[in-house]
Amino acid sequence: MTSPIAVDEADETAVLAQITEALRSVLDDAELEETPVTRETRFVEDLDLESIDLVTLTGALRERYGDRVDFPAFFASLELSEIIGLTVGRLVDYVAGRLR
Repeated sequence: MTSPIAVDEADETAVLAQITEALRSVLDDAELEETPVTRETRFVEDLDLESIDLVTLTGALRERYGDRVDFPAFFASLELSEIIGLTVGRLVDYVAGRLR
């Protein structure tokens, strides 16, 4: 069972830190050191995430946020070009919005 999310965890700075931490479960530390994770970082182009990596990432985030953040619905709402160009900031905004 997922622990409740504290109110301050719903702010964008906290969500960015949590997504960056979840990325560590997908990428090794060397890759993250080469490309710092910011709101402008693109998952595919900058971090070289493949579709299976995105699935792994969303699984780690689902463990963190539980059912309050519906990642399959979020990705289903995006066009392929939007998924390819997806930035960390856009995902942060979505997660933070769902947690409020």
